[in-house]
Amino acid sequence: MKLLNFKQLLPIAQQRGFHAVGSFNLHCLEMLPAYFEAALDTNAPLMIQISTGTAEYLGRELLVSSIQSLTEKHDVPTCLHLDHCSNLDDIKKAIDSGFSSVMYDGSHLPLAENIANTNIILEYARQFDVTVEAELGAIGGAEDGKAVADSDIAFTTVAEATQFVREADVDMLAVSIGTVHGSYTAKTNIQHELLAEIHQAVDKSLVLHGGTGVSDEDMHFVIRHGMDKVNVGTEMNVQWVKHCQDTFSSGKVDDSVRKFFIPARKAVREVIAEKMRLFQ
Repeated sequence: MKLLNFKQLLPIAQQRGFHAVGSFNLHCLEMLPAYFEAALDTNAPLMIQISTGTAEYLGRELLVSSIQSLTEKHDVPTCLHLDHCSNLDDIKKAIDSGFSSVMYDGSHLPLAENIANTNIILEYARQFDVTVEAELGAIGGAEDGKAVADSDIAFTTVAEATQFVREADVDMLAVSIGTVHGSYTAKTNIQHELLAEIHQAVDKSLVLHGGTGVSDEDMHFVIRHGMDKVNVGTEMNVQWVKHCQDTFSSGKVDDSVRKFFIPARKAVREVIAEKMRLFQ
């Protein structure tokens, strides 16, 4: 089974009773089996997203071959997505390496420049049947340990969203409606009316970034109003680090290192499966 792009994955999710695709950040290779275990637990298709930092740390080819191998072994429909990348060359490298979906993040740029750069990526990605996500508005917070917006949160406007998709035929559009990257200790303040207006005006799959801090009630609302892709990253990282801290601090230096990762892997599996069930 080959890696699928987002537009191929979404109808599979819908056929299996999922109203949105969860897109889960992978932070290290040791976490990877947990993602497929959770997908098997819930009969969900799987979308794994990689930051540029993780791609450079592990190597794009290793990521693609590892995920492809597990996809074929477990027969899990899988999409491999490059998350939050503003460098056009890095996006092209990911596509060349076999990523099936990419995100160009020009949300920090003036609208016209964001659209122009997005169209450069669209032209390149279409040659390889790779889906493209863009972002409009400043979501704020931290992604992969780094700030992803230099300014305060700026909500996406209906007018700009309409212009954006008219001038750049993206597959998915990430919009700012009150979520924050990296938030896991506080609930977010979703702008329900704004999302409903954007959904009515824009005939595209919308993307929710910062899904970790969203309440279950709000999650059900946003899925009903156009959020076809929901990003989750911080929760898995927090659980992984927490359990590794516990096991490493109590372990012996001559223990097999794999033993330190087993509780963390189990915790990540449970987080992903719980989120997947929430999208049903």
